[in-house]
Parts: sequence; C-alpha cells; structure tokens
Amino acid sequence: MLSDAFGREVTDIRFSVTKRCNFGCVYCHDEGLGPIGRPRDPHDEEVSPIEVDRIVRVAREFGIRSVKFTGGEPLVRPDLEAIVDRTVRQIPDVSLTTNGSMLADRAEGLRAAGVKRVNVSVDSIRPEEFRSIRGGSLAPVLKGIREALRVGLKPVKLNMVVFRSTIDRLGEMIDYVADSDGLKLQLIQFMPELVQHREWMVDIGSVRAWLEAHSERVILREMHHRRIYLFRGAEVELVDPVGNAEFCANCHRIRVTHRGELKGCLNRADDLIPTRGLDDAELRNAFRTVVARRVPYYGVYRPAGDGPRTIRADSARPSATFGAP
Repeated sequence: MLSDAFGREVTDIRFSVTKRCNFGCVYCHDEGLGPIGRPRDPHDEEVSPIEVDRIVRVAREFGIRSVKFTGGEPLVRPDLEAIVDRTVRQIPDVSLTTNGSMLADRAEGLRAAGVKRVNVSVDSIRPEEFRSIRGGSLAPVLKGIREALRVGLKPVKLNMVVFRSTIDRLGEMIDYVADSDGLKLQLIQFMPELVQHREWMVDIGSVRAWLEAHSERVILREMHHRRIYLFRGAEVELVDPVGNAEFCANCHRIRVTHRGELKGCLNRADDLIPTRGLDDAELRNAFRTVVARRVPYYGVYRPAGDGPRTIRADSARPSATFGAP
C-alpha cells in the first residue's frame, strides 16, 4: 500500500469518467478542474473502458480497496456498465455518485454489473427549490432513488450541499431519510474556493453543534474523521473540509480525471500526472509520484489561518424545521 510523507495510506480512488452533465448546479466545482463547454456532447478525451481497466489494475497492485465513479454525471456515458464490469474484476468494491436523473432506467443494470451502492445529489425535496439549485427536475431523481433501493443498491446516500439556499431544509431532509429504509443523508460543506460566492457560506460550526445537540449518538469515521449523527435510526454524515486540517490529515483518497490523469487532491489542479502513453512500469511510477506529492490541503498547502472568510448561520437564520428534525 502506498503512503505519503504524512503517513496517509491511499486506500481508495475517486474516478471521474466524464465532465459532461445534464444538470447545471449553482455550486458545481467540476471536480476542481473548471467548467467545460458543450457539456451534453460526446468528448473524445474521455477515458475508455480499457484505460479505466488498466488504471484500476495497477491501483489494485498497490492495495487500493475501493473505486467510486463520478462525473460530471457518469450516467451520460452509455458504456458505464461495461466500465463497472471491468472494474469489479480487479477491485470488487465499486460505488457511484450521480445526480439520479437517469438512474431509474439503469439501476438494475448497474447492480448486475457490480455497483454496490450509490450517492444521489438531492438538496431539497421541494421541486421548485430543487430546480433552482440544480437546474433539473426532481421527479425522475426520486424515481431513480426508489429504483436503486428496490434493486439493492444500498445504502443510497443523499448528498446535500449545505449553503444559504439549503440550510432551512436540513430538518426536512433528516425527516425524509428517517422515514425511508435504506437512505442516509450526507451533508457536504459548500466549497467557495472552487466556485466563488463566499456570501453563500454558512457557519458550519453552528451546524455541527446543532447536530451534536439534537442527535441520539455520534460516530467517528476513519475517512477524513467525518462524524455521523444518528436521528431516530437515520444516519446523517457531515463532510466539512473547508479550513479543516483534521479532515485533510485523515484523507486516504486519490483521484483520476476524465482524461486519465492521476490527481492527489480535489482542491488542486496543479498536481495532475498524465497516464496516457505510459507503459505499465511508468504507470506504477506515476502512482508512486502522485502519492509522494500529496500534502494535506488545509494545514499544509494552505496553512492554518489562511482559510476563507465565513458568515454566521444566524445571519440567515434557519427556520423552525432546522431546530426540529
């Protein structure tokens, strides 16, 4: 297993198979690589199933245990099932992050190919609010979630970005997850470095304090030292990286871009290592290099105290639903 100079072992890969997407989320950071033109058109630069297979095969040699496919929206690729089928022969633990809009028709095929679980991005269960944030329709997403649960892609984690447009819906989303078997809620801190709009931020510390005060139990995950809060059996996980040196100190992930470049950190685009044209020995060295270059983004790449300015949650005070899940 590969470890960086900070003792962080690399155990999983997050693999972007496309930058294309059929939604237009207001907070989209395009995996840290910037926006793309013609997002709905095919792109010749996207990794092929054979390229994915080769990168995953070498990843397995280094003891990497899990792969998560992302985009863009990975389901814009009609060959995603073929990619998954090749991947699980190397690393069986394969999951998927999707906007859910095309999931209903493909959930069964993805499960058959080897996907074990999915994350679906849902910031609101109110159709108009959902459209204003994500630029798409909620109904097919909810249908996709139901189908994913039916075929056994469990747990289905709902990704909710926490910012000024969603903070008042936190209690409502917890209720929704608590009432649905097989769902979990993942709260993701808004990341202004990648999309600007710092005025959209809320004080994540006040959100964390509220979760701790109202939950029945708190669990600490090894990955990033994320905290999971239990509400009437529902799991609510907080992903709060911004300015959080502890989060980065416990990161065990590397990334692969849609062009097959190895990437050590979501927040950076200056650490890309191309893999196309490399033979197997050179590809192994590329893995060693990307891991050797990894540093915690907060606390090292950006020293403590160099974080973004935030606003307090009570300047955009949550509604009653925030205080009564």
